[in-house]
Amino acid sequence: NSLKDTVIRNFFSKDGRLRQIPAQTKKKLIALQHIVEKLEPGIVYSEKEMNEFIKNYHEDYATIRREFILHQFMYRENDKYELKPPEMWTQWEYVK
Repeated sequence: NSLKDTVIRNFFSKDGRLRQIPAQTKKKLIALQHIVEKLEPGIVYSEKEMNEFIKNYHEDYATIRREFILHQFMYRENDKYELKPPEMWTQWEYVK
């Protein structure tokens, strides 16, 4: 059983919501990636759309949105958001 499976099982409820944002960086990255993978590559999202999307998973959309940018999951320009290619994402496997 992989760390990824364990984190998803422990931090996400049955309905797919994130119970809490993991404190440990490695686990947080797994949780963020699990959510961000539900977005469509090549689509440009407004900040409002991002907030609505994230609210499906967790109430603290502002923090999660910042984390998406901070960990290279997404670009932000003029309040427009777009997925970066997965190879640019911060890889949890390499985080201590």
